[in-house]
Amino acid sequence: MNEQNKEPLLIVGSVAFDSVETPQGKADMALGGSASYASIAASYFAKPQVVGIVGEDFESHHMERLHGHGVDVRGIESVAGRTFHWKGRYHENFKDRDTLETALNVFQHFNPTIPDAYRDTRFVLLGNIDPRLQLSVRRQAKDATLVAMDTMNFWINTERDALQEVLKQVDLLFLNDEEAMQLADEWTVLAAAAKIRQWGPRYIVIKRGEHGAVLFGPDVTLYVPAVLLTRVVDPTGAGDTFAGGFLGHLSRTGSLERANLAAALTWGTVMASFAVEAFSVDGICGLSRHDIDARRNHLIDLVRY
Repeated sequence: MNEQNKEPLLIVGSVAFDSVETPQGKADMALGGSASYASIAASYFAKPQVVGIVGEDFESHHMERLHGHGVDVRGIESVAGRTFHWKGRYHENFKDRDTLETALNVFQHFNPTIPDAYRDTRFVLLGNIDPRLQLSVRRQAKDATLVAMDTMNFWINTERDALQEVLKQVDLLFLNDEEAMQLADEWTVLAAAAKIRQWGPRYIVIKRGEHGAVLFGPDVTLYVPAVLLTRVVDPTGAGDTFAGGFLGHLSRTGSLERANLAAALTWGTVMASFAVEAFSVDGICGLSRHDIDARRNHLIDLVRY
């Protein structure tokens, strides 16, 4: 897409290092974090602006990699200390994983402030961070057209009250099927989505891994299957990548019509499929429009009857 036609998308989240072991191999101290995955995925559709924090061990080539993808990194603060580091191991089925280490480091003191240059951004993604921080950013983004957020079971278990307060003030929620049922205390995705929507968000996107994704909204329910892949290398960051592709498309169109929401689901699904084919952000870096469009066309052909 022509850079002049892209609209800004504000992304607030973690910029981190991941050390990951899967049945396909391992990567050590590789670029990761919710904001890294989401911003690179979104860069094919929008102009991502990232607010995050890194330590002095975050070498310049990592920042250059983000910047090289058109990511505005002026909102990433560099401070003394070490960058957030997550270490994990995936089981043979790629669905289950063990967290071996979580070192928050400088991220422990992250207090996100939206720079003046980003204040007018209409579309905002609150990455998977402490809901109290998400709430702080939401209050700063007073004039945003659409604010989306991601969350996970850790925050559901430890910060439920704060999480539900944020839900009252956002337009769209991303989470996976297990998290949705846990949050709503329901046993089906449909019942969980209906209950959560009563708490605030107009739209809920439930990610179901290899079984695709479902969007629930006012008078609309949409389903998109996953891209069929012959090989998965590393699922880390797939959900963040999905959110980046989804919001990237919405920000460039500005439309919440049914057809456009369906298109956003397909773009998010396609970007996530590239992410899982390599470690770190390697799978979503340097993609051509031809490759992205060809994979989306293949996905659409799967459900065209």
